[in-house]
Amino acid sequence: MHIEVLPVTVDDIDSLTTLARRIWLATYSKIISPAQIDYMLAQRYAPQRLREELNLPTIWWDQARVDGRLAGFASCVQLLERREMKIDKLYVDPDHQRQGLGGRLLAAVAAHAQTTDCQTLILAVNKRNAPAIAAYRRYGFVIREEVCIDIGGGFVMDDYLMARPLLPAISRDR
Repeated sequence: MHIEVLPVTVDDIDSLTTLARRIWLATYSKIISPAQIDYMLAQRYAPQRLREELNLPTIWWDQARVDGRLAGFASCVQLLERREMKIDKLYVDPDHQRQGLGGRLLAAVAAHAQTTDCQTLILAVNKRNAPAIAAYRRYGFVIREEVCIDIGGGFVMDDYLMARPLLPAISRDR
């Protein structure tokens, strides 16, 4: 099995949105309503929105490919005022979970964070997504706070905000 983590390009948008729907249906169908899944996918994965995000200097999109096929993705955004990098999305195809792809994507996010002098990684995870919470804990994240955010359409995101400090980059000059 050959795993690569590469930047997402405009040419990857269609396959990424298809994979996002597959993952969301497998992950969230017992946690949130089908209507909320459709609403959030439309908000977060509209091709035009993704094109715009790919051109922003403070947002990074990476993809994990297994034997050349898209198997996961992550996006992160730099929060300048707080010296934090927010993992906005980190998803792995259910057929490829527990193969180290999430860790590889997380490492890519941490690398982006360290090049921008961020000190902490943060993310929001649905309070009822026990497998994801357990996975993030294994990677050193702890719950910082509980948040409930109105996202419109009569829906809320009822999440834990989790955080993990980054180790400072070691200077090669020492």
